[in-house]
Amino acid sequence: MRHLAKLGAAAAGVIGALGAVGAAVAQQPADWEVDFQTALSPSMERIVDFNLMVTIIIVIISAFVLGLMAWIVVRYNKKRNPTPTRTTHNTMLEVVWTVVPVIILLIIAVPSFRLLYYTDRVEEADMTLKAIGHQWYWSYEYPDHGDFTFDALMLEDDELEEGQPRLLATDEAVVLPVGAKIRLLTTADDVIHSWAVPALGVKMDSVPGRVNETWFQINREGMYYGQCSELCGTLHGFMPIMIEAVSQEDFDAWVEYAREEFAAADDSPTELAALDAGAPAAR
Repeated sequence: MRHLAKLGAAAAGVIGALGAVGAAVAQQPADWEVDFQTALSPSMERIVDFNLMVTIIIVIISAFVLGLMAWIVVRYNKKRNPTPTRTTHNTMLEVVWTVVPVIILLIIAVPSFRLLYYTDRVEEADMTLKAIGHQWYWSYEYPDHGDFTFDALMLEDDELEEGQPRLLATDEAVVLPVGAKIRLLTTADDVIHSWAVPALGVKMDSVPGRVNETWFQINREGMYYGQCSELCGTLHGFMPIMIEAVSQEDFDAWVEYAREEFAAADDSPTELAALDAGAPAAR
């Protein structure tokens, strides 16, 4: 983090330990990846299970249709049937191909709605995180921990440290405790954005004028990366999300530091105005 030099020895030790954890486990896009990222939240685990079920159903249907077409081609070709049938209706067949798809849709719909309700919101959250989308960066608030706030801006290529992914690393990480049920409130102050972290199974639109809610729980310490997943303007691809998941003890230590650091922060109006305007110099 950029502010490491400002910290005392104790705080620097905490942040250094967080960085070491983050370097060990990083959930981000990988070359030639064709499947989901590793599921590291209860919501994402259920999404992966549901996707597996739907994939199995699709494979069975595809294999059945392919086999049926092959049988028709072999059994009813012109050579074997010089006089084609003139059958136009088959009541039983029409009932079957109407009822069977309905049953398949019901098999998919029931767990689908259960999953949607499960990921919708949590009744008793351990903490709340508020994410506010701007063109083109995110702001974060911790209303349960002193209501401090900070901006997270994407690091330029020449600002990246070793191991930090290009276009995904930010100057400030969203630090969250492992195992806590985290209520996410998200909104925007200009256009529609979308706060999405694939490994955690989170994707929620940030809409100006309203606050949307969802939740997630992180299973393992490490770094988690995401991006805005809504086409929010010319710099849409340059507002990443970087989460640092730590133990509850390290999180509590970070909160003590953050209350003082971000309460005293004085962001430059000129810089933020340039970011909002999308000025090339600000990127």
